[in-house]
Amino acid sequence: MPTVIIGCGNLLRGDDGVGPILIRRLWELGPPEGARLVDGGTAGMDVAFQMRGAARVIIVDAARTGAAPGTLYQVPGEVLEQLPPPQGTNLHAFRWDHALAFGRWLLKEEYPREITVYLIEGACFDPGAPLSPPVAATMERLARQLAAPQALDYSGPAGHGAPAPGERVEG
Repeated sequence: MPTVIIGCGNLLRGDDGVGPILIRRLWELGPPEGARLVDGGTAGMDVAFQMRGAARVIIVDAARTGAAPGTLYQVPGEVLEQLPPPQGTNLHAFRWDHALAFGRWLLKEEYPREITVYLIEGACFDPGAPLSPPVAATMERLARQLAAPQALDYSGPAGHGAPAPGERVEG
């Protein structure tokens, strides 16, 4: 299984649902060839198991950094794997970023060779809110980019026309 695309977030909390909504949009556009699409929701532990055996994983989620809503970040997974473990984590607080370090330990040789995380800066995380317009626009651009023919061909850190690792692209 070459690539798994995982959308994370809470559909009931406005822009926090951007990951699962992107997965639904990819189904509408036609899944990228060679990719398995996963709605990771809010179950971080499941993300670790969904990565098993994939050569490459792409994770999409919302962010709250204070940047302009719709700002797109691309972060290499190995950067996030190095974050210190949270204190007192329980399964209800176990997020996908925790799953990266856990997955490396658990999956060993079945851990993906490449992980890329796309974070889209959110504007509204209110219960019941829809995606805000800037987040919806960035999500649509990213979905179309990932669904494009040969979008998942790997040719380096920014192999599928994405921003360079850590690069911030205003939405």
